[in-house]
Amino acid sequence: MASRVSSIVLIGVVALGWGVPAQMPRASAAEAALAGSPAGEEEGGRSTMASALGADPAGLDVAYRREAHGKSGLVRVRQVLPGSQVSLPLDWREPRPAQVSYRWVAVRGVNGAGQAELGAKSAPRALAAGDVATAPDEPGVYRLELSAGNRSTRLDELDVVVQIPFRYKENGYLKGYLIGTYPTERQNRDDRYAPPEGFIEVTQENRSLRLSEHFTLGEFLTKNQQNVWPKYVVVDTLLLDKLELVMQELNARGIRADRMVVMSGYRTPQYNRQGLNQGRASLSRHQFGDAADVWVDNDGDWYMDDLNGDGRRDTKDARVILEAVEAVERRHPELVGGAGIYRDNGVHGPFIHIDVRGKRARW
Repeated sequence: MASRVSSIVLIGVVALGWGVPAQMPRASAAEAALAGSPAGEEEGGRSTMASALGADPAGLDVAYRREAHGKSGLVRVRQVLPGSQVSLPLDWREPRPAQVSYRWVAVRGVNGAGQAELGAKSAPRALAAGDVATAPDEPGVYRLELSAGNRSTRLDELDVVVQIPFRYKENGYLKGYLIGTYPTERQNRDDRYAPPEGFIEVTQENRSLRLSEHFTLGEFLTKNQQNVWPKYVVVDTLLLDKLELVMQELNARGIRADRMVVMSGYRTPQYNRQGLNQGRASLSRHQFGDAADVWVDNDGDWYMDDLNGDGRRDTKDARVILEAVEAVERRHPELVGGAGIYRDNGVHGPFIHIDVRGKRARW
């Protein structure tokens, strides 16, 4: 069945430099052996950002190209399906060695200091021409390690998230987590209203994973099933990029935006259906992972800040964010989408809905 996150992945990866060549053969064991085993493995979660940027003379002088991090330069993840062929946007700051091998290093979780706790490494495989690698077969979060001869570099500035395919959902459940049925699930659609192609698995250990500079994985979870783990979520990387660009635009205008609260990110169809009589749309973009209800909250009081300086905190401050959204969409039409302002209701303060549905909508 054609699906929604094929839009996320295909649009996102092309826009961000992660195109997937057709029928790319997998590296053979002989190729992997030829590439050799990486030396000088590093311990635990120790960051090798300096190595990735070429500061370590023992490491390979290679990093991800800037476009791997989106238009904002602040996106920290890429999403792929198990076993898929991934074209890696690598910036070789030295002549690329003829024989390069790669390993995937599992990210087991994120500690209280926000540092990744790393786990097992995959067996080395030869990196194909064009810097094409095969994604891990097991869903999870991984980092890329590259080796040539006796030199090795792990690229810590970006995590590769391997999704759980949509087909594993049975009778509305995925590993005991209730998702429900997508309103378009049986319509064989291939547009942005098709069901997602996969889900990100969220554990208690990885919920603090940074998806971008200002947003973590757990912030986008549906607000129910608190005691069920693992949980599952859909987050479009284009949405992350747009939110980061909106914050950059506000700061560029002299409006402080250090923190943005995600009041509502992904909603499972089951959860969304519960609010259909309370203003939620049956085809809400939240179900497809490309929408968020947000406000700027620099002081951490869980309420919109006074962005326009009038001494009040109301929908006029949400309109300041809307002006930044308009500017971002003018510069980046590939991020066009919906935006709507909502007033406070006694339960929450004013906020703005932002999405990347692919066409302009305002309310």
